[in-house]
Amino acid sequence: MTIPKFLIVILISVVLSACGNSNTKNTLNFSIETNANNNTFKLGDVLELKINNLKNKEISEVQYEFLGQIIDPNFNLSDVKLGIHKLTANINFDGKQETISKNITILNNEAPKLLTFEIINTYPHDISSYTQGLEFYKDTLYESTGQYTESKLRKLDYKTGKVLKELKLEDRYFAEGLTILNDKIYQLTWQENTGFVYDINSFEVLNTFKYNRSKEGWGLCNDGTILYKSDGTDKIFTLNAETQAEINHIQVFTDKGKIGALNELEWINGKIYANIYQRNGVVIINPENGATEAVIDFSSLKEKVTQHSGLDVLNGIAYNPETNSIFVTGKRWDKLFEVRIIEK
Repeated sequence: MTIPKFLIVILISVVLSACGNSNTKNTLNFSIETNANNNTFKLGDVLELKINNLKNKEISEVQYEFLGQIIDPNFNLSDVKLGIHKLTANINFDGKQETISKNITILNNEAPKLLTFEIINTYPHDISSYTQGLEFYKDTLYESTGQYTESKLRKLDYKTGKVLKELKLEDRYFAEGLTILNDKIYQLTWQENTGFVYDINSFEVLNTFKYNRSKEGWGLCNDGTILYKSDGTDKIFTLNAETQAEINHIQVFTDKGKIGALNELEWINGKIYANIYQRNGVVIINPENGATEAVIDFSSLKEKVTQHSGLDVLNGIAYNPETNSIFVTGKRWDKLFEVRIIEK
């Protein structure tokens, strides 16, 4: 089987990112030792811990903390989030207490499946649209387009490409991803630390919100209750839909390392589909632990659109529950593709 070029780039990058993740904090008295090279484990492994007593102190108690819980020195990693996490040991000795820590990396225990697709239909798409977000809501397609002075929120007839409603953002905003929940449209901006919430019928701004740990706005989707936000890194943040406050996050990893540059997001049948910026591919992510379960190679689609100087990468993925199919396009592409995903 020939591996697509974009996937080779991804796999090389994750192998490199898997290296150097250990961050051991040594003290004069103790250090933490694990049973894995570079402190890197696979999902389902057993984490075995012990304390190196560098000065033969009289230890009375050791308490390990990992992922917000107290754990035993032999801890099964079968039900944990992937990524780089801090392990802490609180050590009581000689009537004193010392806290030391070490970073642990957890990878997936399976390689992602390689998927391809077939084109069901092709529809017109505005060649001037720098597509950032794409989502169906009640069989109608909504789009967020980017670039300063060009950013818009649009309601579209996807079969004809006709713009049914449009709102142009102020020139100082670079629009990014969007998602729709309970008749409200949520739209991000890139580096302006501002998200907008609109009434879906009038496009009236209901309120705005700021980011927190996620430093930029890239992609958005929702599972019917919670919002999921990417910021161009390997992280996807969960947000309270009512307050837009960040709740938690996952780190997106394969069996080799992290997947970075996560961009436009779409929730499809319990999984997060994410465009990888500049890669013309999409990864399918387990929202519970961040595991990359599959990779879809969409690289051939770019050859099927009009070639011009402003043509840019694949970006924009939307699931239409009415047709049970996926729609994809790209930045300044003149076509919107309805596709069916196929396992190789």
